[in-house]
Amino acid sequence: MKKCISFLMVVSLVSNILCVRAEKRLVSPDKRIVVIMDDKKGQLTYEVCRDGKTFIRCSSLGLTTNSENLTDGLTISSCQISDINDTYTLNTWKQSRINYQVSETVCGIEKNGRHVMDVVFRISNRDVAFCYRIYPKDNTLVAVVQSEASSFTLPEGAQTFLCPQSKPMTGFARTAPSYETRYTLDDNMGKNGWGEGYTFPCLFKTNATAPDVADGWVLISETGTDGNYVGCRLLNHGGATYGIGFPQQGELNGQGSTCPSVALPCQTPWRTITIGETLKNIVETTVANDLVKPKYAASRNYEYGKGVWSWIIGMDASCNYDEQKRYIDFAAAMGYRSVLIDALWDTQIGYERIEDLARYGKERGVGLFLWYNSNGSWNDAPQGPRHKMDRSAPRRKEMAWMQKTGILGIKVDFFGGDKQPMMQLYEDILTDANDYGLQVIFHGCTLPRGWERMYPNYVASEAVLASENMHFGQNMCDDEAVCACTHPFIRNTVGSMDFGGSTLNKHYNKDNQHGTERKTSDVFALATAVLFQSSVQHFALAPNNLTDAPAWAIDFMKTVPTTWDETRFIDGYPGKLCVIARRHGDKWYVAGISSDATPMKYQKGRLYIGKSKTVSLMGTLFPKGITPEVYTDKDAIVIVGNVDNP
Repeated sequence: MKKCISFLMVVSLVSNILCVRAEKRLVSPDKRIVVIMDDKKGQLTYEVCRDGKTFIRCSSLGLTTNSENLTDGLTISSCQISDINDTYTLNTWKQSRINYQVSETVCGIEKNGRHVMDVVFRISNRDVAFCYRIYPKDNTLVAVVQSEASSFTLPEGAQTFLCPQSKPMTGFARTAPSYETRYTLDDNMGKNGWGEGYTFPCLFKTNATAPDVADGWVLISETGTDGNYVGCRLLNHGGATYGIGFPQQGELNGQGSTCPSVALPCQTPWRTITIGETLKNIVETTVANDLVKPKYAASRNYEYGKGVWSWIIGMDASCNYDEQKRYIDFAAAMGYRSVLIDALWDTQIGYERIEDLARYGKERGVGLFLWYNSNGSWNDAPQGPRHKMDRSAPRRKEMAWMQKTGILGIKVDFFGGDKQPMMQLYEDILTDANDYGLQVIFHGCTLPRGWERMYPNYVASEAVLASENMHFGQNMCDDEAVCACTHPFIRNTVGSMDFGGSTLNKHYNKDNQHGTERKTSDVFALATAVLFQSSVQHFALAPNNLTDAPAWAIDFMKTVPTTWDETRFIDGYPGKLCVIARRHGDKWYVAGISSDATPMKYQKGRLYIGKSKTVSLMGTLFPKGITPEVYTDKDAIVIVGNVDNP
């Protein structure tokens, strides 16, 4: 018997009795991660250990289609193991050059003597991923996947950091679910959100409550989802077990099935598990893009950078010709690449005057992103332009006009859930936009699932409780620091995040005197510009900041990059503290924020965090003897200096 915890006391094995007869032992390249796969009693199970400690206990594998039950009566007939070495570049991600090394095991699965599917595992030194390959049965070349048995059983006593899934056709203009709910932090297992489970990604902290249990972190998500499948969520099955859930029936205004229709043979999206004793592996993982390939070539050399948008401060009324012209001048003064013109431009500005603004911006080196409503018939959102993105003919006609006008990209909002027709719409928008050389940002939308690499003109998605909520409610301003200390450890770990933050206004109002009040410092705003990753950042700055914000803050915001070559975790805890370093070219940016008054200071090459944590930056990030730029305040620190090249 081969078992990653076989050396532990018998009492530890009792809780794992269903998994004691391990048939296959799959290991990571460094041999530290072990996945044990079994087919006892005809049911497939797996568990995940690292250094002999359990992160995922015995959990189920399998799925059911309308023609076959692939959850029981199964045997593992063969396993083919190979090593994969893949180096790729991706300048819209947390790391620009990635060397992906994994051990892949393709496990052939039989039922009644027939090869029915493969379970494919890929194991790196920090990630475990699996998917299914389903094969035809007789002459059946299509199927409906009715459910997945895939589950994730955490060790007892684990804590949860989860985002509840909304019920369909709720929220503003019945636009939910749109992944815009507040995370519950340090919670207990055994709950099911608001009754509908949780949106990916899902973070857990394991605690060494038994000798065989790891003291560490687990991030569960999915990647590789396109128009051939549905976007999934995580449902609690009782206690410590969570499973894959398909979309809710009411999504997309009831249109379409909750189950994906597939052509056979097919491969399902990847289920990903990132593990580590600290949050380092969680923050630095690239698994969401490691497992996918580009679906088409870029039609042009897409460029990235900073921009501004008036709506976050001025709301709908700001979407007029004169104000957008003023923001173009502001973007030019900042050296920014773009202005995002938000909702209602079609009626409050008009197509002809948008062409005027595009010409005006081009003369000043500033391009335009235009907002669109995704709607066809899945919500009540009244903002226009409407009915331009939901069908191919009007969409391509609109995009041809944008290409002729010189528009840089689009921001498409108010999607209707995760059913297969909606996932197809995301893919169709991206594919058509690439034909016309347009970059794409999604808002009011699902989580990106490897889309930076799959779609070369994809930029970012919201899929988070973003900056607009601080305009709408003082409670969100009061809690800004807690939320900001959460996103780099969960939402932003798996995909680019269109947050639209880093305001230097004291108030979310055009006059900077009224409205909700920002509680965080100016240094905090600078730090989130580094911590929140997206290759195109439309910051919540305003023209008045040129005169009413500190000059050092404006100077920093003029030069801060939006693309990164490397990312390193330094310290933190979700909701309380976040310190991350990002490198752009030959310069490191170390950014730290705190929600609980944890003091941070830099002195003589060392970063002091709280009363006991000290991190040396000399020789690890900066060369010895360098004096980096340092910005500090009560709730944040930013340190900028050249890289260490001994």
